[in-house]
Amino acid sequence: MSFDLVAPWYRTLERIAFGEDLQRCRVACLAEIATPRHALVVGEGNGRFLCELLRLYPEVEVDCLDASERMLRLARERVACELPDCTKQVRFLHEDIMLWTASEQRYDLVVTHFCLDCFAEEQLGEVVKKLAGVAADEANWLLADFCVPDEGMARIRARAWLTAMYVFFRVTARIPAKTLVDPTPFLRAEGFALAQQHLFRKGMLKSQIWRRNR
Repeated sequence: MSFDLVAPWYRTLERIAFGEDLQRCRVACLAEIATPRHALVVGEGNGRFLCELLRLYPEVEVDCLDASERMLRLARERVACELPDCTKQVRFLHEDIMLWTASEQRYDLVVTHFCLDCFAEEQLGEVVKKLAGVAADEANWLLADFCVPDEGMARIRARAWLTAMYVFFRVTARIPAKTLVDPTPFLRAEGFALAQQHLFRKGMLKSQIWRRNR
């Protein structure tokens, strides 16, 4: 799985399909967490969220992990352009999360924005478990993703959009998922509880804070 092919066009595709709603979803909960010291950002993409994280929490140290070398390059260039004083605080790791060997670092913030939806159910459980394993005892987990409303036209529209997107990204990025899998049971199994949620696009997009208390 790699978004190298779509990386140069991702921002344009995002704007055409969703305007600014995906970015609003990424940052909706950012100011509602305790100040992080060590953050792990997985599947960051082109760096728009990363820059907002560094602006709001200028002392945070970040490991930014992505399977796409082109996306990492875009993120690195964005940080260097917009926040040159923060470049030394970010480590850009070109790694597939499924193959990544975690270090001994424990993160008080884990971020997976529009990332977990790329995995099939059996892989998703493995990814959540791996990330939970490097999360500190009182970590916050920021998650922005798609979801399917319970009923009505909003549910029909969401299903149509998701079907089209999964076809597109299975071809262009070779994502393993064929349909959206809810990560909620996996997060709860690892000791995380939902602390906050914001919905966008009539319930098609969600921004959540999950917190672990041990």
